[in-house]
Amino acid sequence: MRMRSARKRWFLQLGGGLLLLGLLALVLDRLFPLPLAPQYSPLVLAHDGTVLHAYLNPTQKWRMKTELPEITPALQTAIIAKEDQYFRYHFGVNPVALVQAAGRNLLGHGRTTGASTITMQVARLLEPKERTFGNKLLEMLRATQLEAHYSKAEILQLYLNLVPYGSNIEGVKSAALLYFQQPPHYLSLAQTVTLAIIPNRPSGLVLGRNNDQILQERNRWLRYFGQEHLFPPQDIADALLEPLDARRHPAPTLAPHLARRLVQAQPGTPLIHSTLRPATQAKAEDLARNYVRRLATLGISQAAVLVVNNRTHAVEAYVGSADFGDQGSSGQVDGVRAVRSPGSTLKPLLYGLALDRGLLTPKTVLPDVPTNFQGFRPENFDKHCQGEVTMERALTYSLNIPAVRVLSEVGVPAFTSTLRQAGFRQVARDAPRLGLSTILGGCGATLEELTGLYSALATKGRWTPPALTTTQGAVGASARPRQLLSEASAYLLTDILAQRTRPDLPVDAASSRHLPRIAWKTGTSYGRRDAWSIGYNKDYTIGVWVGNFSGQGSPALTGADVASPLLFDLFNALAYNSSNEWFAPPASLDFRLVCAETGLVPGEHCDNQLIDYYLPGASTSHRCQHQQEVLVAADGTFSYCRACVPAVGYRRALYPNVLPEVLAYREAQGQPTRRLPPHNPACRLVRGSSTDGSEAAAPLAITSPAAHAEYVLDAADQQLLLSCAAAAEVRQVYWYVNDQFLRAANATERVFFRPPTGEVKISCADDHGRNVDVRVLVRQL
Repeated sequence: MRMRSARKRWFLQLGGGLLLLGLLALVLDRLFPLPLAPQYSPLVLAHDGTVLHAYLNPTQKWRMKTELPEITPALQTAIIAKEDQYFRYHFGVNPVALVQAAGRNLLGHGRTTGASTITMQVARLLEPKERTFGNKLLEMLRATQLEAHYSKAEILQLYLNLVPYGSNIEGVKSAALLYFQQPPHYLSLAQTVTLAIIPNRPSGLVLGRNNDQILQERNRWLRYFGQEHLFPPQDIADALLEPLDARRHPAPTLAPHLARRLVQAQPGTPLIHSTLRPATQAKAEDLARNYVRRLATLGISQAAVLVVNNRTHAVEAYVGSADFGDQGSSGQVDGVRAVRSPGSTLKPLLYGLALDRGLLTPKTVLPDVPTNFQGFRPENFDKHCQGEVTMERALTYSLNIPAVRVLSEVGVPAFTSTLRQAGFRQVARDAPRLGLSTILGGCGATLEELTGLYSALATKGRWTPPALTTTQGAVGASARPRQLLSEASAYLLTDILAQRTRPDLPVDAASSRHLPRIAWKTGTSYGRRDAWSIGYNKDYTIGVWVGNFSGQGSPALTGADVASPLLFDLFNALAYNSSNEWFAPPASLDFRLVCAETGLVPGEHCDNQLIDYYLPGASTSHRCQHQQEVLVAADGTFSYCRACVPAVGYRRALYPNVLPEVLAYREAQGQPTRRLPPHNPACRLVRGSSTDGSEAAAPLAITSPAAHAEYVLDAADQQLLLSCAAAAEVRQVYWYVNDQFLRAANATERVFFRPPTGEVKISCADDHGRNVDVRVLVRQL
């Protein structure tokens, strides 16, 4: 009984003592926390884990973080066998090794040496101190603390991330990349053992300088490992035969613009996983660099490239400039994110919106004549007009005047709203002040935004922000996917943009056997400062910008001449062997017959018809009225209205029902035109008398300005008012100034414009073919 009681007290005392020790350990752990995690070199990795770009850490050291999967069994075996055979069994301090080392030191009367476990070395590397007996005790305490906080695998990882390799190189991964140009898990056994032996003498065993000495030491350890049967005999034999020709290499520097962007967005992150593919990135950089060198004589110094995988929406190549190190041409500017004028590259989106709204179809005919849009007079790139063109030709030839007309119908707010949905940040900021010039490049956009927009055309009209990292996170766009266009309109745009009979096909590409099968659009900003070419197939969308970061223009700088050749080179190099699968028409698209003169559903007098795509339920079903039936005198000298048509002596004739501005353009160009005969002068409406003999209002009269009046205007802000009085049946009138079309307006609409100085002829025509004009004199203050 007494023995049982004594044993119980002993256990209680032991338990209490252990509890007190545990509490003391917890208190000490709180009072003296472990050092902060080491500061690693930021690494930007490719999608496969390959290091694309490495930076020095804040202390100017190469300390690249080794992840647990990169620590191979061979590396673990070599390090543990050499440094700490009982690493997996002790609690941070090896008591047996400690007693043996103490005995040796006491007998030798020397300084404290030996007995350092891997955990103790980690403690010393985390808090470097002078080697003294007291500091050795602190290392032991820290070692037990480390063992309490980390697993054995994590402690080994810390060790491999901190071991010195001479100069400013620390960690196995840094040494593997800088000396062998590959990560630790790709090293051979000979290379692995080489890195295992250097940390004990990092200043005496320097790769590239002491290779012969390192080779001897490596082979000695290889033989020891063979004797201990740590590796297969054949592996040891092969490793002994492997030469050692390692030397210091520069750190990887691919994708410098993206790497800088990601590191700035994720400060303190040691490993950033990008979506780039190393081979694609390297090829894109080489092509851009070599291509720009050929343009130097043309005054063009830079280019930027973005490659997006349409299936994954991942960015696979990101080239911010032709040469990051070229300070003379501002090579460190990121051309992928630089806000530039997009030129004509936004036109496909506009026409897509018009298709979805039923405003037009590919064969819809649009006026391409000099037009004044409330003071804005756009011109085509070649300064010429074509009179009338189909929508597909207007897009293929990138005509400006039809595009502005379509934008005026779609509406600038609706257009810019769609651009905001597609991540156009500068457009979102400037939206309140943007106007019709937006479609001609009068806004700001980036290569990243434009490439993402065209990728939406390749993915059935659905926009997804291009991903820069595998986690996306805080970098890149965080917006959700959005349906910008219908699948049908996206297909129609692709079908048009894939046509090869077009003016923006580079001269040397027309006869090339290697012209890639892509849909693409070019663009050139005002002043020839920016050249764009963006193309896509089912696999990739590639955006190219060429120009000067200084904003300086060049006569040779056009999308077709300098951007498209690089685009074609990129597709041929990166996606030449990609799937030949092409886009198929969606079920939501159908065919119909349309009048060739207008692109509308054929009317009674439409004899020339052709097949056109259309969107059932969306495309307009208005019937064509390009021919109008008119009552004319038998000799064709006059036309009659219902009020004045005689009982006999007239006939029915068909006349072109053409917009007044198109008719005026044809006449100005000397093209044969067939005008409606003047109205019967004996008509009571024209004479201004009613059926009862009283005066009647003229069917069309200009009420402002007054005929033969003189106007003195302030050139800075004063405009002239145009107004008219029209018959009840008139819905629309057309204003001309000096026989040049100004604009169309409702019959009751008041129009203001800035007239030229001197004598001015002002004409007004209504939608029944009547016209009237006045002349005024204008002087400027």
